[in-house]
Amino acid sequence: MANLDAQVRESQEQVETAQAKIAELTGRIENARAKIKGGEDATLDIENATLDEVHAHTEVMNENIAELIMGLDDITAAFSRDFDEMRGKTGWESFVGIFSSAKSDSLRQDRIRTASIDDKLQDLISKSDVIVQLLESQLATLETHKSKVEANLGETLDEREATVGTLETLRADIQAMDPRIITLENQIANETDAAARTKLETELAGLNAEYNEMVRQEQVQLAKSQTLERYIEKGKTWVDSLTNQAATQMVLINKLQTDTKQRVVLYDALTKSLKTAQQQDVAHRINEIGVQTDQEAQSAMAGIGAATNTRMADMLEAHEEHMVFARDVLEAKAKADERFARRFAQIIEKHDKNLYGG
Repeated sequence: MANLDAQVRESQEQVETAQAKIAELTGRIENARAKIKGGEDATLDIENATLDEVHAHTEVMNENIAELIMGLDDITAAFSRDFDEMRGKTGWESFVGIFSSAKSDSLRQDRIRTASIDDKLQDLISKSDVIVQLLESQLATLETHKSKVEANLGETLDEREATVGTLETLRADIQAMDPRIITLENQIANETDAAARTKLETELAGLNAEYNEMVRQEQVQLAKSQTLERYIEKGKTWVDSLTNQAATQMVLINKLQTDTKQRVVLYDALTKSLKTAQQQDVAHRINEIGVQTDQEAQSAMAGIGAATNTRMADMLEAHEEHMVFARDVLEAKAKADERFARRFAQIIEKHDKNLYGG
């Protein structure tokens, strides 16, 4: 995450550097154009305003942004690992489950409930928004300078057209002067009068000076036409490059915005679903325990009823033994009573008849 933050800052610096380079380039070209219009040689100034430097900075910036996007992909991949961990049990939870399934489920429930997936999702969204802002800032810069380069290209085309027209006029004038110069040279060669010859030579010198100036202007206009022609081709390439960069930029912006929008909905739903699933697992576990408890209670109640009936039957069945025992006791008692009565009768008889010792 710290590496991604550093890349964000680096890309912001690259954006500022590239914007400054493009602004400097535009200023140089505008200054060069002003010098051309003022009749000055602006070839060196234009050549110093190289497009390669700006292009190199733009490439570095785009590479950094590409790394940022890959960093987002790494964060997204980390989500998958987090979600997988939430779906399953950790090694410790599995180990605890060997001794207590309920404790293992409780540990997993606490871990999922306190999981920081929401924070990570917000961080992902934040990083996506930062990169989108960088891309939008860069896109605005590209569009601004694309318009400037297009306007500059249009002016360059118009200027070269005028320059070519001036060059063609100069060439026509130069060609028109050739017969006049040749005629004067022939007249001078054939003239024998010194005064007349001097006058002709003076006129020839003026024509030659005018001719040389036209040739110099032809060279200047030719160099200007060549310079403008080269920058017309460069301008076309630059406009095409800026158009391609802007198109790519818009694709990236749309992709990141779409990804962020989808991730906000889908990841949030997935997080809630995982936590809900865990709660449902707990609820099912509680329900299963309740059902098992109900079954045990039902079995216990049935056992109590059965045991009661068994004891009742045992008690009722034992009545027969009790009755037999009671009858045996009564019979034994009757026999004892009978023996007692006989013995008591003998005692009374001895008492009444005084038969002691007999």
